[in-house]
Amino acid sequence: MKDNIGLITQSDKEFYKENGYWVSPVLFDEQEIEELRRAHERIWAYDYDGDGYPLDEWRPTNNPKMLRKIDNSWWINDAVRKTVTNPVLGRLGAGLMDSGGARLWYDQVIYKPGTGTGEKDALSPGNVGWHQDYIYWQCTDTSNLVTAWIALQDTDLTNGCMSVVPGSHKWGLLEGSDAFFNRDLEAVKSRIAEESGRAWKEVPVTLKAGQASFHHALTIHGSGQNHAERPRLSVVAHLMPDGMAYKKHGRHNVDNIRLLGPRPREGQPYDNHYFPLLYSDKQ
Repeated sequence: MKDNIGLITQSDKEFYKENGYWVSPVLFDEQEIEELRRAHERIWAYDYDGDGYPLDEWRPTNNPKMLRKIDNSWWINDAVRKTVTNPVLGRLGAGLMDSGGARLWYDQVIYKPGTGTGEKDALSPGNVGWHQDYIYWQCTDTSNLVTAWIALQDTDLTNGCMSVVPGSHKWGLLEGSDAFFNRDLEAVKSRIAEESGRAWKEVPVTLKAGQASFHHALTIHGSGQNHAERPRLSVVAHLMPDGMAYKKHGRHNVDNIRLLGPRPREGQPYDNHYFPLLYSDKQ
């Protein structure tokens, strides 16, 4: 990772506070990007570092023509581990969260297949439905988490870049926003827009290879079809403020609760080695 990345500026913080997302400068050089592209190949081939397994996985028949996502691959791939636990990434995330520190909540490696056609497919196998991350994370005592989405190639609408709804992080948690795997983007959009009662404006987040987009856990986002021949590859680091704790709730990510132990307690911090500290202003 480039070591000359400055701290989050006041202007950056104000933009993020108003819009719920922010785009970084280029953080990773060509060699690091190539390492992460090879990490993708190894992960989908079940070629793991060490004798362990990721947190869970979602890759139907491991079909390269389908959307593939895997969680906590930092456990089984050294290149991903080095990336998602980098202190610079933590420093940027902590600045946006206005926190004294940042820990890794978990990571994702996401593969969006290319169709190689300019024809629009409303139900493309690579579509990621509009959603809010926090609807899956209600076992936390704050919604002030931030996601860093790292592009491993130049990414725009031609290959299915992420789009965000600016300001939607101020709308609160919407019950219809759990549609990551719903490929019908227009139907999801209509449902969420109706529930929110707000005007809908979506903005594509275009990135150069090695850039990262950061978005708030309540920011509505999704992505459409990859028209390119090659797959769109990304590594995603979900970051939390240091000191975040468990909150009992009917809906939550059971796997993340399990990492606290068999009987998590209200107020128990997520501060063990499963949630590594990336950055602290006390260090």
